[in-house]
Amino acid sequence: GSEEDYDLIYNPLDSKNSGTTTAGLKAMRELYFKGEREANPYHYGIIPEVTVKADGSVSVVKHYAMGRGTWEQALVMPDSRTVYLGDDGAYVQMTMFVADKAADLSAGTLYTAKWNQTSDQGGGRADLTWIRLGHGTNAEIAALANSLTFTDIFNAVAPTEGQCPTGFKRVRAGSSADECLTLKPGMEKAAAFLETRRYTALLDGTTEWTKMEGLAINAVDKKLYMAMSRIESSMRSDPAEPADHIRLPENKAGGTYTLELKSALKDTQGNAINSDWVAVTMYVEPTLLGKPISADAVGNTADVNAIANTDNLFFSQKMRTLFIGEDSGMHINNFVWAYNVDTQKLTRILSVTAGGESTGLQVVENMNGHAYIMSNAQHHGDFPSSINADLKAQLTPMIDKFSAPVGYIRGIPGL
Repeated sequence: GSEEDYDLIYNPLDSKNSGTTTAGLKAMRELYFKGEREANPYHYGIIPEVTVKADGSVSVVKHYAMGRGTWEQALVMPDSRTVYLGDDGAYVQMTMFVADKAADLSAGTLYTAKWNQTSDQGGGRADLTWIRLGHGTNAEIAALANSLTFTDIFNAVAPTEGQCPTGFKRVRAGSSADECLTLKPGMEKAAAFLETRRYTALLDGTTEWTKMEGLAINAVDKKLYMAMSRIESSMRSDPAEPADHIRLPENKAGGTYTLELKSALKDTQGNAINSDWVAVTMYVEPTLLGKPISADAVGNTADVNAIANTDNLFFSQKMRTLFIGEDSGMHINNFVWAYNVDTQKLTRILSVTAGGESTGLQVVENMNGHAYIMSNAQHHGDFPSSINADLKAQLTPMIDKFSAPVGYIRGIPGL
């Protein structure tokens, strides 16, 4: 599922953004509760699991045990226990959840990653280590969400000239605003699952990723693919940051990262991680790195022969191909790409209406003897400011901004 909540994670120390949370909670109260009770931010930013039954009815479960963030996607590994989550925003975390039982995601252990950089070239390269945040169940974390507020979990003050009082730790998690935090006694579990980013930072995990988007798994090669739409802001080197784990040159066109997965690993405390799908190394294959350029004749600010602002991912095991959809303001037309992981050949296979985003990407390898590459598009005509003025004038009357086509590439034999 997805729970892409950007607005409900700020606290009053963040003078620039806290009003966004206040306004968001007010809107929730009025829209869903008709003003009769307050909206609780700890019930948002939780991954849902939707089960579609044979009769078309659905059931929805919110997995509080997977922690809280701005979730673009949660992807379950082939063991039906290990789950990776893409946290979409700036100054965000990378988390891994390992369920107690296969096919039951209601209870398990939550881990957060630390980026240990080994290179700053080509999108960077790092070894990943995993910090155990805690073990929880949906029921117990939901109960904590019902009873606790931010000030129940943390002591918090604003830094003074970049410094915190004695005993406090300066963190930057979820926004560019620094906070000085200490954990109140007995609040470890609440912090781990309700304030996952902040607790990650307190435990020296990395909260410096930016625009973490879609995920895909290559089970045979044990590689996880992770879209990073832009490499900027928190991913750049900044000695003023509290940690500065990620120190990369800016690349606004982003990149699709490869994470190699291993088994028999331990967390930073030396305890075994009960999964055979633990990410240990992270890097970008050269063909999957975006290439910013000066604006061309039509207004593209990234090379049209390379991916820009990777977003949706889907891996076809039988095709040995990673499919990549763009959500880019650097390409006038967004594209869908096919990347063969054996030959490293990248092919542009679909273009959407100018200003639109390619989304809803998936591949059906065999349905009634045919394979289908499925995609759709949204917000047509949402042009970047770099677009050529004459081209914009030509295109504007031709585009229906309320059109959102859903379709597929046909004519492919079943695999």
